[in-house]
Amino acid sequence: MGTTRYDAFTSTFSVDQILQNFRGDYNDGLNVCEEICDRHADDPGRIGLRYERADGTAGEVSFAELQRRAAQFAGFLQTQGIGRGDRVACLLPRTPELLVCVLGTLRAGAVYQPLFTAFGSGAIEYRLEKAQSKLIVTNPAQWPKLADVNGLPKTMLVAESAEAVEGQSDFLFGEEMARQPGAFEPIRLGPDAPFLQMFTSGTTGKSKGVAVPVRALPAFWMYMRYAVGLREADNFWNVADPGWAYGLYYAIVGPLLLGCTTHFNEAGFTAENTFEFLRKYRITNLAAAPTAYRLLKANEPLLNDYPGIELRVASSAGEPLNPEVIDWVARALDCTVCDHYGQTETGMTSANFHELEHPHRDASMGYPIPGYRLVALDAQGNEVAPGETGELAVDREQSPLFFFQGYTWNEKDPFRGRYYLTGDVVVSNGDGSHSYTGRDDDIIASAGYRIGPAEVESCLLEHEAVVESAVVGKPDEKRGAIVKAYVVTRPEFDGVDDLAEQLQQHVRRRLSTHAYPREVDFVTELPKTSSGKIQRFLLRKQAEEEATA
Repeated sequence: MGTTRYDAFTSTFSVDQILQNFRGDYNDGLNVCEEICDRHADDPGRIGLRYERADGTAGEVSFAELQRRAAQFAGFLQTQGIGRGDRVACLLPRTPELLVCVLGTLRAGAVYQPLFTAFGSGAIEYRLEKAQSKLIVTNPAQWPKLADVNGLPKTMLVAESAEAVEGQSDFLFGEEMARQPGAFEPIRLGPDAPFLQMFTSGTTGKSKGVAVPVRALPAFWMYMRYAVGLREADNFWNVADPGWAYGLYYAIVGPLLLGCTTHFNEAGFTAENTFEFLRKYRITNLAAAPTAYRLLKANEPLLNDYPGIELRVASSAGEPLNPEVIDWVARALDCTVCDHYGQTETGMTSANFHELEHPHRDASMGYPIPGYRLVALDAQGNEVAPGETGELAVDREQSPLFFFQGYTWNEKDPFRGRYYLTGDVVVSNGDGSHSYTGRDDDIIASAGYRIGPAEVESCLLEHEAVVESAVVGKPDEKRGAIVKAYVVTRPEFDGVDDLAEQLQQHVRRRLSTHAYPREVDFVTELPKTSSGKIQRFLLRKQAEEEATA
């Protein structure tokens, strides 16, 4: 943990402190490529990206080279009349070409739109149509999906030859880049102009549009510097895919904003691949979702095959981090992992900080990132007292780093007066920190109790048999609802006769007698969004159908 006290730092914080690090300013305009690339390109040896492709080939790209290639891509966009405010979509894996497209789009003053490579044609079509995207860049592996996309914009293929795919793309990446000069004057934007076009992960209903404005940069900088604790000498790896907010905000924009080297691993996630990447690239600062840490923990014996892992700090985001996993990271990887909280809409807003000193509280999302004031609200919109439960909200009037302007196409009104409502239910700890209990629509009302699924899932994960779990409410005539658990177990526990009873007793013992799962179903996998979040609404629907059958 850091040596600067959290409360002392927060009391003197101002956004101007961060803006002084930037080349542009809000009055004359900022260009995001200039801030995350050009500022660090004067040193020709300063590396912006280290990468390893799926075939094992590896390399690195300096900030100076990224600047040159971004200028070429921006020049191409300009030839197509694509510029300020236009959406440019990429359907690419974690490769250097992806980063060049991001930087070039931003250099041209256009808006970068990520597309996750696990998307099907329907999800792609929905996002392209909503954003009225002007161009989509993809590769031969992803190209077949576009055949079923209606209203397809112009296409660019990252391949040696158009013959690599069936059908004709409009442009070849390499050919068009070679036609452009290596210099392009960056287009500067005002603080409220968008530079990213995101979509929420869609745990419920259709994904909503989130246009991220230029004024988000100070918030990204703040999170990376003090919560993630990123230092210039770090080898930083964020495992999250840049097709989603945490990967795009904090595997690309955030680390490059601080002038640090980021790492791309194109290969799919496995314990072996992850341990080897940590060792090979001497990663000192790691960020990942809880699922990644849980799977590493489940494969701990493999660690002996990868000596030399030198993690200094680790961060987790996306879902609450189980204390059991925190203890394992400390023991097995010899570093502290801190739990962080945020959303696509807001970026990260609460954290247990690596670079600021504060009291530690188990199973807590930590303290507001300086520049935010977070509160919990009751059903009437009043801030709750310490120890009480409410919906987490951002006090916009006292949060100078807050940048969310509302959903792009007004799909929903998330504001109540001065507050932005997150939809997440928390306990106010009375010291500024909060502890997560679940989504508002995930809360289980059973026999007069309101039970948050996160705490039951966390308790189940402490059992040696459990790899993953999801907890929902199942309608019940007597109690209104009972707690039902869907559990993925380790292979060696398959077929254990009394395992369900063991898990029930474990939760009764470790958590409470009213919150234990009265039903346990063993499954091979849990339904998840493309970004890896558990889709509890599908399990709730399944449980409701069982109850009425």
